[in-house]
Amino acid sequence: MTRLVRYAPLGLLAAFAVAPAVARPDDEPSAPKTPVFTKDSPRLAAARVQSQNNLKQIGLAFHNYHDTMGTFPGGFYDASGKKVGLSWRVAVLPYLEQVELYKQFKLDEPWDSENNKKLIAKMPKQYAPPGVDTKGYTFYRSFSGMGTILPPPIPGKAGTPAQGVKLTSITDGTSNTFMCVEAGEAVIWTKPDELAYDEKKPVPKLGGIFETGFNAAFCDGSVRFFKPDIDEKTLRGLITANGGEVIKIP
Repeated sequence: MTRLVRYAPLGLLAAFAVAPAVARPDDEPSAPKTPVFTKDSPRLAAARVQSQNNLKQIGLAFHNYHDTMGTFPGGFYDASGKKVGLSWRVAVLPYLEQVELYKQFKLDEPWDSENNKKLIAKMPKQYAPPGVDTKGYTFYRSFSGMGTILPPPIPGKAGTPAQGVKLTSITDGTSNTFMCVEAGEAVIWTKPDELAYDEKKPVPKLGGIFETGFNAAFCDGSVRFFKPDIDEKTLRGLITANGGEVIKIP
C-alpha cells in the first residue's frame, strides 16, 4: 500500500455565483443539474485537476481516520443504534481541518434533525464541484453493500462511529479498489446516502461532474480519471474490495 503523508489542503479555485436553486416543499435545496461541466466548458481542464485534488484530500482524510480508528469511516449511528444517521463525510471533518464544524453536529441525531439540518449549508469546499456552489449537495460518494468498503452496518450505540472495512480486509488490493468516486447524482453531503452496489443489479451511475468521464480515488490514495465507456466487468471489479477479480485498469 502506498504510504501517505500529511499535507496542507491544496488551494481551491475561486468560487463563482450560480443561479439560486428552487426550494423544495421541505425547504431542502434542489439537486444540481448534471453534468456540471460539459465537454465544451472553458474551465474543464482546470476543474478536472481541482476535483482530483479534492479527492486526494478526501483520500488522505480516510487514511488518517483509519490510523486513528482502525477502520475506514462509516458515519455515525442515529438514536436507534440500528441505522447510520450521519455520513462518513461528517466523520472525516476533523481530518479536513474542519474541527469547529464537526463540533457543531449532534452525532446521535440524523442528518435532517433540527440541529444538523442547519449545518448543510456549511459544506466544506472539498465536497463541492470546483468553483461551484451546489447548496450543500456533493457528488463525492462511496460504494456501500456487501463486498464494498462500506458493508451493511451492524447495530451499534447512538452517536458512535459505524465501521467501514479495515485496510487488511481489502484483499483485491488497495490500488484496485474504489474509495470515493464522482457519482452520477448528487446527495446532501451529511446524508448517509452512498452508491448501493449489488452484483445482480446495474452498476450505479457515475460521472455527474464531468460529461467526459469521472474521477475516482482508490484505497491507496491515488486518483485516476476514467472515460464513460469503461468496461462493466472492470468497473464491478474496482467497486468490490474482496471479489478476487483479475483487473486490468485502462
